[in-house]
Amino acid sequence: MTRARYTIPLPDGGRLELGQRTLVMGIVNVTPDSFSDGGECLDPEHAVARALAMEAEGADLLDIGGESTRPGAAALSAGEELARVLPVLDRLVGRVRVPVSIDTYKADVARAALDHGATIVNDVSGLRYDPALAAVVAEYGAALVLMHTRGRSRDMYRAAVYRDVVAEVAEELAGRIDDAVAAGVPREAVVVDPGLGFAKRADQSYAALAGLGRLAVLRRPLLVGPSRKSFLAGSRDRGAQDREWATAAAVTAAVLAGAHIVRVHRPREMARVVEVADRLLDAAAPGPPVAPAAAGDRV
Repeated sequence: MTRARYTIPLPDGGRLELGQRTLVMGIVNVTPDSFSDGGECLDPEHAVARALAMEAEGADLLDIGGESTRPGAAALSAGEELARVLPVLDRLVGRVRVPVSIDTYKADVARAALDHGATIVNDVSGLRYDPALAAVVAEYGAALVLMHTRGRSRDMYRAAVYRDVVAEVAEELAGRIDDAVAAGVPREAVVVDPGLGFAKRADQSYAALAGLGRLAVLRRPLLVGPSRKSFLAGSRDRGAQDREWATAAAVTAAVLAGAHIVRVHRPREMARVVEVADRLLDAAAPGPPVAPAAAGDRV
């Protein structure tokens, strides 16, 4: 498979070059209640230390989030979210060489984060929760990740009804791209995410991952976030942090299916997984025909 290449402009003059190799996005949850690591990085100094360590471990991007979006999570006010993420951004931006993303669906939070040095907005709602977000992204010239979901965190599984999950995800993401473009976001600034685990039961998340290559019809780069999610749980699973091996399998599958970015909790381990998966992808790319061996060369 030959993966499409894209260049994503960033507001600081930088660019994301996507497709030559898979980029690793490190997750920094500044929350007390995230499903996998809630509370670990709630203190700003701890969050910054973890982000710096992630960069050293191979993260190509850092995604800072102040509100848990796990199924069933309660919504947070913009003020509370900003109180969590701005101290981290203030201490982090300028100390890292990699782009920093703000994981939010709120226009007010995105604006403040972009003012404090973030260059990417990662919206789990695909512009559904706060339509004003797109105009903020357009104003700042930021990159925008549009994730597929249905409903809010408390009721998303009621909307997990599909005839063909991949086709419907593609159709709905196409609509979200159109909304972003209509609000002034350049199409070349958009990245799409199939939203594994969001408004998708386990079998639907596996189907979305297995069919990831079909999202190439959107002609936008793909971000995939399988890390530690419940659809990866096994019979001996004792919790989210037991899912690193399962995450490695899902990351490999995502890369081989054409993902441009993988979003993970453990960049050190997953950067190595991605390196091997990228080499497999390169080895599978079509090349010149191989001439058959001469009779004397056969063993």
